[in-house]
Parts: sequence; structure tokens; C-alpha cells
Amino acid sequence: MDNTYRGVFTALITPFTSTGAIDIGAFKRLVEYQIESGVDGLVPCGTTGESSTLSHDEHDRVIALTVEYAAGRVPVIAGTGSNATVEAIQLSQHAEQSGVDAVLLVNPYYVKPTQKGLYLHFKAVAESVSIPCIPYNIQGRSGINLENETLFQLMTDCKNIVGVKEASGSLKQMINLIKVRHSEFVVLCGDDNMTIDLIEAGGNGVVSVAANLIPGQMKTMVQSAIDGDIERARAIEKKLMPFFKACFVETNPIPIKTAMSMKGWCLETFRLPMCTLSKDEHYETIRQSMAALEIPRAEEFEMGAK
Repeated sequence: MDNTYRGVFTALITPFTSTGAIDIGAFKRLVEYQIESGVDGLVPCGTTGESSTLSHDEHDRVIALTVEYAAGRVPVIAGTGSNATVEAIQLSQHAEQSGVDAVLLVNPYYVKPTQKGLYLHFKAVAESVSIPCIPYNIQGRSGINLENETLFQLMTDCKNIVGVKEASGSLKQMINLIKVRHSEFVVLCGDDNMTIDLIEAGGNGVVSVAANLIPGQMKTMVQSAIDGDIERARAIEKKLMPFFKACFVETNPIPIKTAMSMKGWCLETFRLPMCTLSKDEHYETIRQSMAALEIPRAEEFEMGAK
């Protein structure tokens, strides 16, 4: 199997300034932190990147900046999905022109298409570009589940549909997919807390929220599992699990950006309807989940203490 899309792929946040503009300096620093910490790839403009609140120009710019800052050191998988197929095609084609390695295509949200509609949607986007495409199955956000039968037909008919980000929450569905997938088809976990379960079942890695703040620890955990050292991977997982859970005390990416702001990586700034934490006790939950983890502050990283 091609190793290009195995391991830890960070679902990057989009830092904002106090006025709500994209914080270019913070974003560049974040990309460098990820790469120097050993992650296997970067995923800008996904759910965690608040893509739904970005204008088309901002969306295109964040993707182009990621490609520029990564400078070919790791693959860039750009989030270019939409609930409108024409829009997803436009975003995907621009991302391809920007030099990304692949695109991540979330299930069309709100419209709740049939399985036939999902098939036709992903097929149309895949046929509009020449780079690899990775559907992103997340029923909780999109209201529809990409069934394994539909995904199998897509991987059969579209040679550039090379994998899936699976965030259905159903380990059974993921295991059944692994049993029938084509040999080169990659299955990436969309939930940090299920990653080792998926790899143990034959999966290939994770598109990670937590890696924004703890990229090195995520890399060590996932690589241990991929290498077959499940005991070590489980030990790391146990240590990180409180943080995984804290990242979802409220809607993603509110908790992860809050945690990152505590360490100076970004401001605690969101775009409505995303907002700061709604419950004060959640701040303490996040702080406690980080207490046992070695997490550098942004200024320490800049000084070389990585």
C-alpha cells in the first residue's frame, strides 16, 4: 500500500486576529510546528478549520498558504467539500491549481441526498480533478451516512478516490469497509479516540483534531500502532484520552482553539455562529486534561524548545 496517506494528518485550525481576520503569522507558525513535530500531512479548511465561515477567497487563500508554508515537506489534503456539487468542483479545482496533493470532500450537508445522489456527487467532483480525492463521512455534521456499498462503488469507478475519512462513529462500519476495500484504498479515522481501534482493525491513520496542540504525541501513538506495538500505543492513548474527550466538551473546534489559546498558539477568536465556550467549567476541564501533557507554549517553540 502507498504510504502517502498513512499516519497523522492534522485537521488545522484557522487562527483569527482580534478583529476576525485570518491570523497569517499564527497560521504559519502552526504549520511549522506541525511539520517539525513529525506529522504526516496537513488538512486545511476542514471542519476544524471553520471552513463554513470562510469566504471563498479566504478558503482559497488558506489552502494556498498551507501549500506555500509546507513547501513540499508533507502532503496537503485540502478540504473542498460543499453541499452543492458545482461549488465543491470549483473549490477542488482551485485547490488543485494551488498545488495540493489531494482534496477532502465532506458529505453534502443539509440537503440529505440519497445514496445515488452521494455517488453522483463524489463521482462528479473526482472527475473534475486529476489529484486524489478522499470523501469525508460524518453523519453527525452532514445528516447523511455514506454507506459502504456506495463507497465501494466509488472506489471501483473512480481511480482517484483513494481513501475515506471515516467519522461515522461506527467501528463496525469501518471494519466492514476494511474487509471489502481495494488493496490501495486508505481508511483514516475521523475521531482521535477511536484511532487505535481502527488501526488495530487494519485502518491507516487519523485526521486529527488533537494534533493541532500535541502533534508529536499523536505521531508517536499512531506510529506505534502502525508498527504493531499496540501495547505502547494503548499506553499513550490512555494518557491522551482525557484531552481527546475535552476536545469535544462543546462543538469542535471551540475546545481545541481554546486549549491552543491557553498555550499562546492562537487567540480565542471565532466567527459566529461559533463562539467562545458556553460553560465556565469547560475551561477547567480543558486545563485539567492538558496538565499531565508536555505541551510547549508558542513562544517556547519559536525559541527552539520543541
